[in-house]
Amino acid sequence: MTPKLLIIRLSSIGDIVLTSPIIRCLKQQTENAEVHFLTKEKHKDLVRANPYIDKLHLYNSNLNEIVQQLQQEKFDYIIDLHHNIRSQYVKQHLRKPAYTLRKLNIKKWLLIKLKINILPNIHIVDRMFDAIAPLGIKNDKKGLDHFIPEEDEFDLKQLPKDFHKGYVAIAIAGTYFTKRLPADKHLETISQAEVPYIILGGKNERPMAELIEQQTKGKVLNLCGKLSINQSASIVKQARLVIANDTGLMHIAAAFKKKILSIWGSTTPELGMTPYLAHPASQQQRVPGLKCQPCSKIGRHQCPKSHFRCMQEQNTTEMAQWILSNY
Repeated sequence: MTPKLLIIRLSSIGDIVLTSPIIRCLKQQTENAEVHFLTKEKHKDLVRANPYIDKLHLYNSNLNEIVQQLQQEKFDYIIDLHHNIRSQYVKQHLRKPAYTLRKLNIKKWLLIKLKINILPNIHIVDRMFDAIAPLGIKNDKKGLDHFIPEEDEFDLKQLPKDFHKGYVAIAIAGTYFTKRLPADKHLETISQAEVPYIILGGKNERPMAELIEQQTKGKVLNLCGKLSINQSASIVKQARLVIANDTGLMHIAAAFKKKILSIWGSTTPELGMTPYLAHPASQQQRVPGLKCQPCSKIGRHQCPKSHFRCMQEQNTTEMAQWILSNY
């Protein structure tokens, strides 16, 4: 018998990377398993090189069309790691036994709105394993995976010579403003820890990255908007250290067991999305004692208190000391 499994996680970058231990353990611990993965078309590069996925299903906007394709596969089980309206729709139409991640939205709401923390002290990856425990799958404790296609591996010889012997990768992106460390705080940190830096992000981060690059006199290389997600991952993989907001490249860095300085603003580690089984020298950087934190589970376009203390008061001296002691 060949059990056929469908894993659902439609978005986003970090969340998809966080599913990688589930994919690996299902494939390795289920005899003759055929593992399929459903995600959005725009995120296919995150999983297309994963050797534990037998078939990839890509969703654009036509849910009925993808459901019809999935019905032809005749799955034995569904593992829903997204747990939203779309994944629910897929499950209802496939009519197969399903194992679903509990999102704990009410408990998250209590923490964010009322600052009542009754969330379990458990990482989301471990909660995913709880969801599939009835299948007999155990966490192998090997952490996250990220597989880079050979053609996307970045040759460091393409960089200026000053970056050949080592650099710190800075992932400045963040879907929302309140998850991004401001440029002036990066500049303060860089001025206190003078090592080579490569800034990674999308086109939206280019203006901020250009400002940092212009004021650091050759210490910083701005690659924002110039690389694919897997090329950026390759830069992260080859970095000595990684500085990252609560964003996708932070989780990719954890997959490569990098030393990570993760910076926390409107979201916090209590929400269960920290770098999973990261290098032991990794550090979580946050402003202590803020009663307004967290103010969101995903981030905001502006600070609801108008002071943005969670980022504006980050201790750049501590950050620089961590860089110098770990570089």
